[in-house]
Amino acid sequence: MAGKKLTIPRYQQIAVDIAERIVENRYKEGEKIHARSTLASNFNVSPETARKAINVLVDLGIMDVHHGSGAYVASREKAQSYLAQYKDVHSIQELKSEILNSVERQQQELENFSGLLDTLVNQTKRIQQTAPFLPYEIQLDKTANHLHESIKDLNIWQETGATVVAIQHEERLLLSPGPYAKFEAGETVFFVGEELVFQRMMNFFYPEKDKY
Repeated sequence: MAGKKLTIPRYQQIAVDIAERIVENRYKEGEKIHARSTLASNFNVSPETARKAINVLVDLGIMDVHHGSGAYVASREKAQSYLAQYKDVHSIQELKSEILNSVERQQQELENFSGLLDTLVNQTKRIQQTAPFLPYEIQLDKTANHLHESIKDLNIWQETGATVVAIQHEERLLLSPGPYAKFEAGETVFFVGEELVFQRMMNFFYPEKDKY
């Protein structure tokens, strides 16, 4: 059986690349970025994909959109924070993907699996001590609230304090799904946040369970 694929949407990749250019001062604060011409051409994508990347950065406060004028770099500091969080979460998910693939390839080598799992536990413990990036997870079934609704429309972070870092459906793992990803039954949602965020997410998707 093929291993689970670590998939990052193209517009999310571009958002990360733009944030890196802002941190490197290749795009400076206050500079106008032309989504249709500059980004679409530089990254060889459609204008729609370029606009989605800009929308991600606008949601994070890294860029501003002035209607009738265009998109502008707003904050190099927020771009730095975004990249730091992205790299930490990405490294955890890559390590988890490596473990899953190892189990599927070599199910009899339990010693190797145990070593990889120990590495994951040690790494996530270190991250937990320095920043709230240890992922929690929730399984969504057909009784869950808010199915077929997007992260952006639900205001997940405002409602629960959670940042969704990955969504897994069967063999497919979607990393950093972005604000336009929708929740579906049968998915596992991975998220990060402070201590009470897991209970808030459970209440958000399964409010009826608290009555029993």
